[in-house]
Formats: sequence, C-alpha cells, structure tokens
Amino acid sequence: MTQAKVNDSNDTHRVAILYPGDADARRSATPEKSRFLKVFQALEALGLKAEPAVYHDDFCDEVRAQLLRVHAVLVWVNPIEGAHDRTVLDAMLRAVAASGVFVSTHPEVILKLGTKAVLFRTRDVGWGSDTQWYASLDDLRQALPPKLARGEARVLKQLRGQSGDGVWKVELANAAGHPGAPCTGDSPVRARHAKRGCVEETLTLDAFYARCAPYFVAGEGQGGMIDQAWQTRLPEGMIRCYLVHGTVQGFGHQAINALYPAPAGAPPEAAPLPSPRLYHPPTVPAFQALKRQLETQWLPEAQRLLNIADADLPALWDCDFMFGPKTAAGDDTYVLCEINVSCVSPFPDSAVAPLARAVLARLSMVVRPINSSTLAN
Repeated sequence: MTQAKVNDSNDTHRVAILYPGDADARRSATPEKSRFLKVFQALEALGLKAEPAVYHDDFCDEVRAQLLRVHAVLVWVNPIEGAHDRTVLDAMLRAVAASGVFVSTHPEVILKLGTKAVLFRTRDVGWGSDTQWYASLDDLRQALPPKLARGEARVLKQLRGQSGDGVWKVELANAAGHPGAPCTGDSPVRARHAKRGCVEETLTLDAFYARCAPYFVAGEGQGGMIDQAWQTRLPEGMIRCYLVHGTVQGFGHQAINALYPAPAGAPPEAAPLPSPRLYHPPTVPAFQALKRQLETQWLPEAQRLLNIADADLPALWDCDFMFGPKTAAGDDTYVLCEINVSCVSPFPDSAVAPLARAVLARLSMVVRPINSSTLAN
C-alpha cells in the first residue's frame, strides 16, 4: 500500500469527515454544526485529530488539497446530491487514495457493493432471491411480460439511487381474474414508485416502460435495472444491519416501509406512510440469527464472489433485509433488499465507537513519512 503523505510534523493521525454542502457551509464548518458530531468526538477520544471536509464539485480541488494533508477520510455523499452525481467526487477520491490516504468507502468498493447490481451478482448467496439484470430497455421489454402474465409481482430497481428513487413494484392489473392472459404493451399494470409521496397507479405496460427509460442511460455503474421477486412478507417490516467492516454493530427495524401495501379492499392512496426506523444494539436477541448468518456465511461468500478483501470492506455500511418465506420448521429466512455504502446516515449510537476504533486500527498499519514536498506535485 502507498504510504500516506502529510505536511505536519506531529505524530497525530488526522481524519477528515467529508459530507456535502455549499461554500458558506465549508467556510463555517465545525464538528458541532455537523450531524456527525458523535463521530468527531469518538475519533478525538482515541487521540485522532478529526476535521470537517465540506464538499461540492465547484470546489473539488480545494477539498482534494485538504484530503492530501490527512491520513484518512470518511465519506458521506449520496449517489445523487441535488443535480450532481458522484463522478467528479469519485475521481478525486481515487486520486487521493492512490496517494496513500485511507478512503472509506473507496469508489471501487462502492461499484462492487453499493449499487443494486450486487443483488444480481450475489443472487446465489444465502441472502439472494429470484433476480434478473436488465442491461437495456429491450431486455426489460422481452423478459418482464412473461413474468407478469404468470401473475407475479416484481420489484424493479435502478442501479444507483437513494430514498426509493427508481424503485418500482409492478404487476399485471388483471392477472388475478385472468391467469395466463397475454401481456402486451397495451396491458394495464399496477405500478408504485417507492419514492416518498408516491401512490400506486394503473397505466399501460408501454407507459411503464417510458417511466423506466431514464434508468438505462449509459454511465459507470448506473445503466440498467435489477428485477427482484416481490416478497409477500414485506408488511412484516425490514431489518437493517449496520456493519463496521465485517461485524454487525447495530440494527434498525422499520415496521412500515415505502412499498407497504394498502389494506385489503382500500384504495391505493390508503397505504400507510413509512414509519420511523427504530435502532437497536448488536446484542438485541430478535436479530441474532440474522447477525450470525450475515457475519459467518453470507458476507464471506459475497466477498469471494466480488473479490473484496477484509481490509477493503467499508468502515461503515449497512444491509437491508426483508423477510423471506418461512422454512418447513417455521424459521425465518431473509432476502437482501439493498446495500448502502455511500452515505450511511443516520445510524445507531452503538456503531460510533466501533467505527472510531476501526479507523484507528486501520491507521496503525500505515507508516507515516513526513515529507511536505510531496504535496507540491
């Protein structure tokens, strides 16, 4: 690994916490003004010097210069922030990481773990389900109609996004009354966007294709959609596992999520709004079986498939799980819904101290030369 290059002469490791904001926010940034105050405090408690690094594409070079003077940077930026994606930011982070600064999550790891493509690539891991990847709109047009004609409900997801944007539940509107009926572009479907405030609507399949067309725009890790089977136990809630590297350090449980259906016989707009996520420590008894499977079986297998070393796992990330079908013995199974690595916030307090310790442990492996002349190049 390339050694970190810094221009100060003391032995304190410096850590930047990078999050989005404008020029005014950057000028006035302090840990107290940040939603990551507890992380700043935990890092400082371990003897690390932590500083805010407010980022925007407009002053990318200024942030890059700052990051070249630290040993590590923890990044909290969504795949889409306002009108900007992470193209400029990720290029800068790659360059900073190449200089020896520890970057988490590294953009290359995001491409492996942090897009919906991971649902397809790891579909044969124990957390997987019936999943297909549509690389083009033509693929979607050819493969989706037979599934809908069989009466299946599907969940389609754009490769990169957040907050339910580009996630759709779709099913044939008349499948229940006409099983096996042909499904064409004129067929009516029921579709619901998972983005906040959206309700189920009925439209033709061709009109639904038009809604999906923007998701197939070419771009690094962005073009295409993932198709997963609808999980009928979704109304039982969703469990989020928060990990520091390879260890679960907390849970979040959301009883009502974005695609929660309306009560039987009620109109689509009667679907309840998402409920708050409740946070739990890693010791909560109800989720120990999931924790054990994730840490000891599913994650190691996914790492082998995706070629991700233990040291390259994100410093903080999360996996969302839905309940799958119960086993014959009545035990729960779990289906991976998504993985978040770009901007994991909020998160349980139980993850803060382990995150800080993980950063310290990572930096303890770095030999730190003092050579300010390297910054001139």
